[in-house]
Amino acid sequence: MGGKSASKIKVETRVDKRIESEESGDEEGRKQAVRLVTELSQQSLRDEQNGENSAGEAETPVDMETISLDPEAEDVDLNHFRIGKIEGFEVLKKVKTLCLRQNLIKRIENLEQLQTLRELDLYDNQIRKIENLESLAELEILDISFNVLRHIEGLDRLTQLKKLFLVNNKISKIENLSNLQMLQMLELGSNRIRAIENIDTLANLDSLFLGKNKITKLQNLDALTNLTVLSIQNNRLTKIEGLQSLVNLRELYISHNGIEVIEGLENNNKLTMLDIASNRIKKIENISHLTELQEFWMNDNLVESWSDLDELKGAKNLETVYLERNPLQKDPQYRRKIMLALPTVRQIDATFVRF
Repeated sequence: MGGKSASKIKVETRVDKRIESEESGDEEGRKQAVRLVTELSQQSLRDEQNGENSAGEAETPVDMETISLDPEAEDVDLNHFRIGKIEGFEVLKKVKTLCLRQNLIKRIENLEQLQTLRELDLYDNQIRKIENLESLAELEILDISFNVLRHIEGLDRLTQLKKLFLVNNKISKIENLSNLQMLQMLELGSNRIRAIENIDTLANLDSLFLGKNKITKLQNLDALTNLTVLSIQNNRLTKIEGLQSLVNLRELYISHNGIEVIEGLENNNKLTMLDIASNRIKKIENISHLTELQEFWMNDNLVESWSDLDELKGAKNLETVYLERNPLQKDPQYRRKIMLALPTVRQIDATFVRF
């Protein structure tokens, strides 16, 4: 990745964010994002197997004295500058946003003077430990995604933190977050997490992203009553459960698991987006009460009965339905039957409905 231009990296990292957040409205963008994260993951796996640190071998760190910093600057963007060590930033007396994406940084250090900092971006470096952030008491956004972190630590003093991104590291346990009571967004996708735990104090959490981990059970979510987005696709779940307290949930992404039955959504009446694609579900059921649904992703399952679509008839604002690669699709009248059963739908699979 070292040879890519900064502008191209900016584009791709935005897509990376979208993979976890599922904010993309268009199917092609979503597929591209998934392909990209797969490619990145495969590359990192190859690097790990070869015992290589590709960025470190390909590039020589720059001398910080060659980089001119404006003491008056509030937003400092040093994306892809080959910075090997954080130093010399104490001249930034007014900085609010510091972006050090795609560099060669191995350690978080020498930031104590940046009392005004609100956002710190260390995405795609070689950082092994979260440390030396205690003095950044006003920090609201922290991104240390695509590094080599093994533990969540060193965050206790960051009590103003609202968004924390730790995507694509080597984290195996959710821990040491209890002081982050202002946290609204937590992204832990593409790690090695096996259990949802230690998030009871995060009562203000709005969005939780846990996709592409090793989680086997939906649990310990009861305190997150303000949660509106839960993304836990690509894990090892076999049952939809533990969501009864999430009464404000609007988006649930639970695709690519081993779920066999749609259940456990009795209290999630506000759902507008339900993605349960790529599971082992044979029947659309237990969702007739989800009258606010706008998008229903059910592709790559085992649904074969057309009468199942009756479950969706109460959703008067339903616009998008994905049912491809179910036995239903073999019917030559597949699209026509969906249009007749669900007249509000404007998009079936990746194709818009023509009138």
